[in-house]
Amino acid sequence: MPTSRARHMITETEEVTEALDEAARHWPEERSRGRLLLRLITEGHHALRRTDAEITVKRRAAIERQRGALTGAYDEGYLAELREDWPT
Repeated sequence: MPTSRARHMITETEEVTEALDEAARHWPEERSRGRLLLRLITEGHHALRRTDAEITVKRRAAIERQRGALTGAYDEGYLAELREDWPT
């Protein structure tokens, strides 16, 4: 089928063969190795997005736990006083 999109060729190395064989056991309704490869790519993408989302949630929770930890550590006007020494 003609397309203007990039095409990719993949060699079925031992690692790729193992992944496709496992995918075939997991998704027996997929008959072709090409369809299995597309399914693995899609599922891998979803897994990466879930991992990224989990990392974001953990980082935000860590930031929230630290919020206010330095309240009162610096006197009123500290930043302005610090900036007085900066060249203009």
